Amino acid sequence: MNDNALHDIRVLDFTWLLAGPYATRILADFGAEVIKVQSGKTATGAELNNAGYFNTWNRNKLGITLNMIFPEAKELVLRLVEISDVVVENFTPRVMANWGLNYETLKEVRPDIIMVSLSGMGQTGPWRDSVALGPTVQALSGLTCLTSFNKENPVGMGYSYADSISGLFAAMVILAALEHRAKTGEGKYIDISEYEAMCSLLGPAILDYSVNQNLVLPQGNASEYVQASPHGCYRCLGTDRWCVIAVFNDDEWNALCYIMGKPQWTELERFSTISQRLEHTLELNDLIEQWTVNYAPEDVMKMLQGVGVPAAVVNNAADMINDPQLKSRGFFTQLHHPVLGDAYCDSNPIRLSKTPAQLWRAAPVLGEDNRYVYQDLIGLDEQQYSQYIEKGIIS
Repeated sequence: MNDNALHDIRVLDFTWLLAGPYATRILADFGAEVIKVQSGKTATGAELNNAGYFNTWNRNKLGITLNMIFPEAKELVLRLVEISDVVVENFTPRVMANWGLNYETLKEVRPDIIMVSLSGMGQTGPWRDSVALGPTVQALSGLTCLTSFNKENPVGMGYSYADSISGLFAAMVILAALEHRAKTGEGKYIDISEYEAMCSLLGPAILDYSVNQNLVLPQGNASEYVQASPHGCYRCLGTDRWCVIAVFNDDEWNALCYIMGKPQWTELERFSTISQRLEHTLELNDLIEQWTVNYAPEDVMKMLQGVGVPAAVVNNAADMINDPQLKSRGFFTQLHHPVLGDAYCDSNPIRLSKTPAQLWRAAPVLGEDNRYVYQDLIGLDEQQYSQYIEKGIIS
C-alpha cells in the first residue's frame, strides 16, 4: 500500500511564479504526480530552473518542455489531459483560451477533469484581463494600507502574501473537488481570484467599521486589541539585527526598567502607565532602542525573558536554519540538485500521521522528464519523439 495521500493523482501544471506553483507543490509533497509544463523560451527570471526561487516552489515535480505556439503542442496537451486528474494554470484569462485549452475543450477528452484557473482578478468582470502580482492584489484589497506604519506611507509588507494565501486556497479547493469527484464522478471548473481571496481575509476590519463605526487605520507594530506599551521591533547590535519586545502590564514594565538599569527617563510621569506610554510611543521607542543597540538580539531576548518580559529575536535565514525548535520539528530538509548541489528548503508544515509529506526530489532541470512523460505516459515512439524535438515543439 502506498503511504502517499495523493499517490494516484496526476496534475498537469501550467503555473508560474508563486501562487500556482505553491498550490501544486503542496499536492506534490503528498504524492501527486505533478507534471510542470515549461518552454525553453520562457524559462527565465523566476522560471529559470537553476534559480533558487524556482527550486523553492517546484520541488517534487516532474518537468517537461512544450512550445505552445505549435498546433501539435495542443494535441500533446490533450493526450496528457486524458490521463490526468487535475489541470492548474495561473495565467490571465486569455492565455489558455488562445491555446484552445479552455475547460470545455478539456472536458471533451476527460469528462471528469478538474481544472483550476488562478488569476489576479478572476475569469469575469471588468478587470479580468489585468495582470496582477501579489503586491498589486494586496494594495487593491486594502491589506497594504492596513499592514503599514501609517496611512501617509502605505508601504505594506515586503513579500507576496497574496500569492501564498491564494496558493493555499487553490490546494484546498482542489482537494474538495477531488473528494466531490470521488463521490459523484463529476469534474469541476474552479475560478479563483487572488483579489477575492485577499478580500476574504479582511472580515475583522470590515466588521469593526460596519458594526462599531471604528475607522480602521494601520497600526504599525502597535498591539491592536490589547493595550501594550512598549510593543515594537528594536534595532540591536550588528548589521540588520532586531528584537521584538512587548509589555502588557506594570510588572513587565518594571522588569524591563530593571534590566535596562533604571535610566532616569523611566521615572518620568509620561511613562508611568500604559495609556501614557501609548501617547508617547515614538519617544519611548527611541529611548528603548538606545539601550537595545548595545546588545545582540539574542542577549536582549534572554535578559528580558529571564525576568518575564515577552521578547524574541527577529530571525534571519541563518537563524532559522539553526533554530533548535525548527530542527527538532524537521522543518528544514536538504535536497540534492544536479546544478545547485545540496540546498536547504522548508519541509511541509502540514503533518498527516498516516500519510506524511514525502520530500524526495529537488525541482526539475529544464525538460528533465520529457522522455518519461512523452514516451512512457502517452506512448510516443522514438521516431515521433525525435521529430517533435527537431521541430521545436518539445523544447
